[in-house]
Amino acid sequence: MADQPLVLGIESSCDETGVAFVRGTTLVGDALASSVDEHARFGGVVPEVASRAHLESIIPMLERASAEAGHDLDDVDAIAVTSGPGLAGALMVGVASAKALALCLDKPLYGVNHLAAHVCADVLDHGPLPEPTVALLVSGGHTNLLVVRDIASDVEELGSTIDDAAGEAYDKVARVLGLPYPGGPHIDQAAREGDPEAIAFPRGLTSRKDMERHRFDYSFSGLKTAVVRWVEARERAGEQVPVNDVAASFSRAVADVLTRKAVLACTELGISDLQIGGGVTANSQLRAMAEERCAEAGIRLRVPRIRLCTDNGAMVAALGSQMVMRGLPPSDLALPADSSMPVATVQA
Repeated sequence: MADQPLVLGIESSCDETGVAFVRGTTLVGDALASSVDEHARFGGVVPEVASRAHLESIIPMLERASAEAGHDLDDVDAIAVTSGPGLAGALMVGVASAKALALCLDKPLYGVNHLAAHVCADVLDHGPLPEPTVALLVSGGHTNLLVVRDIASDVEELGSTIDDAAGEAYDKVARVLGLPYPGGPHIDQAAREGDPEAIAFPRGLTSRKDMERHRFDYSFSGLKTAVVRWVEARERAGEQVPVNDVAASFSRAVADVLTRKAVLACTELGISDLQIGGGVTANSQLRAMAEERCAEAGIRLRVPRIRLCTDNGAMVAALGSQMVMRGLPPSDLALPADSSMPVATVQA
């Protein structure tokens, strides 16, 4: 096998069907199909709809990524697939497809953790991760603070959300404000025209008592409820709701808590590098506040391009490539689609 292995990655954990080819740490072919428009009328992802969309998209995405990479499937050295966490039915489509390819092509198969893959996406833009690195993962269904000592085998969870993930809070607040699904991009756009200091929304799990019990955990349920009550009170009073100000103040509250605890983890653990990944990383306030606070604390910040922050096959192939280059044994062909895979389980 070459020192820079060619790895095929398959991602199907939620509503994106991603297929990509990565050679070493270089993305050479990438294809992505999204079913988000099919879920929009329901205001959230419908698992059965997502699974059927993956079935329809997996072969066209394989063909498109292969053509872009200029490689046939026979050329790959290994296959990586998201084994979990995610929607059970959606995961099964990707895992079954990867197993079939591994058997037909006689290639080693690596089942990888979706959350660790989000972190590993950064190597495609910025090269190998410093070891250790603190990683803040913020996506539609996950908010996790991690210590990454080895992206292929040693990931420790420092904290996570105890209720709603940040992305879920964005979707719910967007619904209250009459903004379309998915909420993140629309709230970010509205927030650009608003005043982030207009409304003093709460910062969850930041009181002295909470910091003792949940030092690196997150909570966005109370913030979401505060926004809902604030909006409903204005509507009952017959007042116009300042959507842009609400969006900006809500986004500021989320970014404040996320970055405050991430930088605290770096300083308390003596780690000089912070990596941020996941779809919510596209939020402009989060990026700006992370840059400002990291600069003040002397921490090096790594954030991949937005395309690599959302679910994609490239991050899966990148993590698979790291496993191959480290000489880790492949997964068993009986590997499961594990919808509740713990973040510390990097390889299935």
